Amino acid sequence: MTPSDAREDLLVLAHNYVRPEVQDYADVVGDSLELARIACESDRPYLVVAGVDFMAETAAILNPGKTVVHPEPLAQCAMASRLTVADIRNARDRYPDAAVVAYVNSSAAVKAASDICCTSANAVRVVESLDAPRVIFAPDRNLAAYVAARTDKEVIPVPALGCCPTHQALSVRDVEEQRRAHPGAEVMVHPETTPAVQALADFIGSTSAMIRRVQETDAATVIVGTEVSILYRMRKLAPEKVLVPASALMSCADMRMITLDLVEEAVRTRRPAVRVDPLVAEGARRALERMLEVG
Repeated sequence: MTPSDAREDLLVLAHNYVRPEVQDYADVVGDSLELARIACESDRPYLVVAGVDFMAETAAILNPGKTVVHPEPLAQCAMASRLTVADIRNARDRYPDAAVVAYVNSSAAVKAASDICCTSANAVRVVESLDAPRVIFAPDRNLAAYVAARTDKEVIPVPALGCCPTHQALSVRDVEEQRRAHPGAEVMVHPETTPAVQALADFIGSTSAMIRRVQETDAATVIVGTEVSILYRMRKLAPEKVLVPASALMSCADMRMITLDLVEEAVRTRRPAVRVDPLVAEGARRALERMLEVG
């Protein structure tokens, strides 16, 4: 069997934050929303998801008739691991009139306990789509603040200190130093960064939005405030731009656990397959499908 034959019935999906060599190997590179949609649209029976655990889990939940393979089960989202079903239930008890929005950076069990999911690309649209005037938003307080500033609804972050360690690491000082080093540069940041950092940015957006922006902006130099591996794709799409990481500390250790060797092994063996409890998957699927309906 040749390498091409080995992939005829299989699609390799990679997140924008994985290693450059894995991005090159993948059939599709994108953000969480893009990968979820493509996984559903694919007619191939095997999906290899190169990303952290919740991304592979999401693909498995949305595609019960397909085998979803996660090359490294130990690559787990630190933010997602901090949120439990008990956190959601306690929040519902405190705010019985609120709808629950679970960021896709969460476990299947949390998604099943929620009303609808969202990604950073569609979080505002999802919250606006709900009838409830109050929303419990979990587990990223920074994205919750970003959404709250763009809607009239009350947005309650759960847990109160939930955040992405990689994006939380970007400081106001980092941004100010890069601006001084690169006068006239445009600063773009992810909405998982702190509100103080977002206040200094020229553009705030999801990874897909940042990729579009870097191709469209007139700025010759762009300071990029998100996980550093995205710069590899950006430089391929906008080779004429000078792209500067806002901080070298913005490297996700779990994303880096997804190596090319592991992905190639997953393609060869179709293992390890992702398993989600059917009852949990049913509830999580409803929340995810509601999200996809919003767009």
